[in-house]
Amino acid sequence: MLMTAGLEYQEVNIMEKLKVGVLGGTGMVGQRFVSLLQDHPWFEVAVIAASERSAGKTYEEAVGGRWKLETPMPENVKNLVVKNVNEVEAVSGEVDFVFSAVDMTKEEIRAIEEAYAKTETPVVSNNSAHRWTPDVPMVVPEINPGHFDVIEYQKKRLGTTRGFVAVKPNCSIQSYAPALTAWRPFEPVEVVATTYQAISGAGKTFREWPEMEGNIIPYIGGEEEKSEKEPLRIWGRIENGVIVPAEEPKITCQCIRVPVLNGHTAAAFVKFRKKPTKEELIEALVSFRGEPQEAALPSAPKQFIQYLEEDNRPQVSLDVNFENGMGISIGRLREDTIYDWKFVGLSHNTLRGAAGGAVLCAETLKHRGLIGKK
Repeated sequence: MLMTAGLEYQEVNIMEKLKVGVLGGTGMVGQRFVSLLQDHPWFEVAVIAASERSAGKTYEEAVGGRWKLETPMPENVKNLVVKNVNEVEAVSGEVDFVFSAVDMTKEEIRAIEEAYAKTETPVVSNNSAHRWTPDVPMVVPEINPGHFDVIEYQKKRLGTTRGFVAVKPNCSIQSYAPALTAWRPFEPVEVVATTYQAISGAGKTFREWPEMEGNIIPYIGGEEEKSEKEPLRIWGRIENGVIVPAEEPKITCQCIRVPVLNGHTAAAFVKFRKKPTKEELIEALVSFRGEPQEAALPSAPKQFIQYLEEDNRPQVSLDVNFENGMGISIGRLREDTIYDWKFVGLSHNTLRGAAGGAVLCAETLKHRGLIGKK
């Protein structure tokens, strides 16, 4: 039923694309937004906003030699004149909603995203600043789209009718949290995870960060706390207009920077209250579907999670672009001598983990009627 409704919704609205602003459009994630929105069936980039330093230049001039993606800059944005992201009224007056990838302090990000929301402009953010604001939904659309219901409470706080802020979670959790979600019926109670994170997660390429070649750095500021706590918020519930995090499973993490351009890998160990078989765990992974799949949203992977039988999979070079970088790859599921089971997961950190995940959030919000024409 959902799939039919979603397809009908897409057909009705396909000729009238929503005008999108990209805040922080000159950085790596902003560039990924611009690239992903090229030829998008529902959305089109109408405004790119950045710092005062870039304002007034064409997008091509503002980015200069700092285009970081392997695919070329889309022709349709090269001559867009970049606006000052701090001129909130001017930017919001030209768009139906915005994606946020601004590079500011957390206090500044919270303030500017709420300022846009108060102009009745929905904000779908890649930033971490609002991930723990109690009435801001932090969503992986396949996992917790019901958290978008908290937006109605947020609107009351902000005094808006259509403006709000919604966020996606940290890129590092996407390589293991989807598997744990599929296994929730077996009640995971303890998780130990180590993530091996690509340099693009820091907004870098090897050209800009040559000291990462052949190197590993065993510290990424703030990542371990996010990796341990954000899954619990995703699995939480809405109570009295705020999201209350789940209490289980207990998660402990280490996060390591490795010499890989794109793709976060996780090695995880899980203890369950119920004792599933390997066959039950694999079936739960490959059969797991969410609202994006049921509604056939434009950016949704048809297969959200794949399980790979080979001992040497998943690999970044072979699997990071599974389902156009929006799918999750799991492998090496085997019994453990201390925990019950262990596995390796892989996700694309700037697609599923960043801009692509935010675009899918926006598609889900549109599908639910929370984003539309002004």
